[in-house]
Amino acid sequence: MAKYPGKVQKKRSKAFVINDPEDETLEVQANVRTIPGIITQRGCTYAGCKGVILGPTRDVVNIVHGPIGCSFYAWLTRRNQTRPLTDEDPNYMNYAFSTDMQDSNIVFGGETKLKKAVKEAYEMFKPHSIAIFSTCPVGLIGDDVHAVAREMKEELGINIFGFSCEGYRGVSQSAGHHIANNKIFTNVVGINETKEVKAKFRMNMMGEYNIGGDAFILEEYFKEMGVELVASFSGNSTIESYEYAHQVDLNVVMCHRSINYIAEMMEKKYGIPWFKVNFIGAEATAKSLMKIAEYFGDAELIERTKKLIDREFKRVEEVVTKVRPKVEGKKAMMFVGGSRAHHYQELFAELGMETIAAGYEFAHRDDYEGRRVIPNIKIDADTRNIEDITVEKLEEQFRPELQERKAELEAKEFEFENYDGMMPDMRKGALVIDDISHYESEALIEKVKPDIFCAGIKEKYVIQKHGIPLKQLHSYDYGGPYAGFQGAINFYLEMERMLTTNVWKMIDAPWKQEPDIVGSVVTEYC
Repeated sequence: MAKYPGKVQKKRSKAFVINDPEDETLEVQANVRTIPGIITQRGCTYAGCKGVILGPTRDVVNIVHGPIGCSFYAWLTRRNQTRPLTDEDPNYMNYAFSTDMQDSNIVFGGETKLKKAVKEAYEMFKPHSIAIFSTCPVGLIGDDVHAVAREMKEELGINIFGFSCEGYRGVSQSAGHHIANNKIFTNVVGINETKEVKAKFRMNMMGEYNIGGDAFILEEYFKEMGVELVASFSGNSTIESYEYAHQVDLNVVMCHRSINYIAEMMEKKYGIPWFKVNFIGAEATAKSLMKIAEYFGDAELIERTKKLIDREFKRVEEVVTKVRPKVEGKKAMMFVGGSRAHHYQELFAELGMETIAAGYEFAHRDDYEGRRVIPNIKIDADTRNIEDITVEKLEEQFRPELQERKAELEAKEFEFENYDGMMPDMRKGALVIDDISHYESEALIEKVKPDIFCAGIKEKYVIQKHGIPLKQLHSYDYGGPYAGFQGAINFYLEMERMLTTNVWKMIDAPWKQEPDIVGSVVTEYC
């Protein structure tokens, strides 16, 4: 911190915590504006709304109202995978839809161009639904995407809805998650009352985005267990499944930050309980699968789940035995989004590796300290930019039997609607950092010399120039999957490959030995 100006130093120091799992008074500054001039890892509100929540959904045409660069940035076929049931099923993830706003649209308004784009998309693809996303220029000039959505919905007869997710609306992509959750809940969830889900055990999975094919593995586990996955918010997903997602008996939440809002709202309106799960790491996967089976309370389901776990653990242990001696004791740092900086500590621990520093790009305090601190979190002006919707119990569709089941299980210390956060699971003395900057990352590397650094594409090449391998946990470097038991095996082998190579010791930037550019400055005084 010493190199920062005084005010910057004071603010940034609050985002650094030396962890102590037993000290409940520790407080980390989170979800506040990034200081101008600091190179942050964060994304914008639009990125969280379109890129994270709606981007992986294959049967909705996502039209970005703004310059083409915004649309290209959130074109996610390179990281979120999907698998239509048949060749005839719609899949629009391969396309980047944009109004491509030009200077004249900024001056005279772009609503006419947006209407034309919606019509054109409908005529070409006949989609089930169309979503419209606002970017920064749209908010600045005042285009009303919601009015356009209502007008075009009336004209075309399909579900069309808009998002006020201008990039500047929140301090990070977290605001975009919240905005997307609100709109999906109010405009999509529960609108299909004709489709009936008849499976005995019905569940939604939330906050799993099928990066590298993670969801494909988990779907196979659920199928083997006998649990019907009705909707996934939003990896390998369809907007159509969201419409009848209210018919399930349980919601499980993987990424707490991005999707806890819908889980809470569905419980208030329909009575569907939810709890936190983690499918990153073999131990965590086993615990999560057993918790799902125990929730449904069926003896045959529990037995099938146990057999699945026993079979897969034999494969896991075989690889761990081979890899662990080669990487044990290595030090890792993780600064990524969602719950990944927490979840991936499970994988490193299974290899005997130590996480010495970790943090999130867009977390709130409850992601670090646990949901117990939510009542004490100050609501700031940026949070008030997000629409606050009121959710009420829907009597005719509320499921009291699910709440009764929840109460019975809670009496047996079964935990619902809770997340203890990352800090209680980190060792004493580990460093917790929110919204780490480019300079802070380099300073940490120089002081601590980790064996591996986990972050995103923006940080990758800078870190590697220090002779430190970087593993992308946003897009997996086109690797993966890393979820479930098979994903754990894949990750173990990836760590063996990355941490036992000697190439990183050979990296030495040429300017350290001899500068490429030599110059001089002559100053004349009058």
